[in-house]
Amino acid sequence: MIFTDLQLQIRDAARAFAQKEIVPHAAEWDRTCTVPVHVLRAMGPLGLMGMCVAPEWGGAGADMVSYALAVEEIAAGDCGLCNTDAAALTTRAVKKGERWVIEGTKQFITAGRSADLAFIVALTDPQAGKRGMSMFVAPTKSPGYRVAREEAKLGHRAADTCQIALEGLEVPEQDMLGVPGAGYRIALAYLENGRIGVAAQAVGVARAAFEAALRYAREREAFGKPIIDHQAIGFKLAEMATTLEAARQLVLHAASLKDAGEPCLKEASMAKLLASETAERICSDAIQIHGGYGYLNDFPVEKYWRDARVLSIYEGTNEIQRLVIGRALEG
Repeated sequence: MIFTDLQLQIRDAARAFAQKEIVPHAAEWDRTCTVPVHVLRAMGPLGLMGMCVAPEWGGAGADMVSYALAVEEIAAGDCGLCNTDAAALTTRAVKKGERWVIEGTKQFITAGRSADLAFIVALTDPQAGKRGMSMFVAPTKSPGYRVAREEAKLGHRAADTCQIALEGLEVPEQDMLGVPGAGYRIALAYLENGRIGVAAQAVGVARAAFEAALRYAREREAFGKPIIDHQAIGFKLAEMATTLEAARQLVLHAASLKDAGEPCLKEASMAKLLASETAERICSDAIQIHGGYGYLNDFPVEKYWRDARVLSIYEGTNEIQRLVIGRALEG
């Protein structure tokens, strides 16, 4: 795929930021389960927050291809941090008069301990089922909003995942997002964007694992030569590089369809399916190439695998992606 000058500038800016501000600290954040809020805030002046938000609301007005390129770079630095940042790349909640609206393309965010604003889906008409669900915007400092527990996770430790308790939380009617009964539709809107984002994250963490394995294979010697010169390792790296590029191109294809205003739910699901499973396989192969060292946290590849594992679960499990693709094929 040939990129525009602006897309290349966005990719390079995200890469430079990730390599300078994220990569040197990612292992420590993982060990201490630290959410580096200061790093997230530093992305704003670079245009890496609200990237796809319209300029009149403080965003960059970038396209989905640029978004996918930026997500890949941030995820290559730390996939957990990218998980927190990915929604902010495309979303901003704004108040127009007395009404809250979401500007951008990804319309549903779950709140963690570090969030200032929560989007809450609540049943406002029990008789109407899913048509009776509405969405509200609530500051997390509101009385009745409580973080009940912060979850301990296998990976993505630079992003907090919390159980939220709503205990007598009162939300004014004017803080409803959209209209009554629109919560379910809002929560499921623009699924393509979320799946493209997760697929781009997968490409990013897979690329980081591949590059680590390639460096190690060039440096590590066995039987008098670098292990990359042994056919077993050379072939494994060749396959990793090929499947990585295939996943990346599928992500970019879905993103370009989105930019063109074309339906792309099937393509976004394909990208998410292939990229997430490719990421787990590449990260596992990277551990294998490192041998016993790959199992130690002295090297980054074990973290890459832990971070990659969830990508086939959230934003719709890969079983759901296969279901979506299958239904599309049925016509």
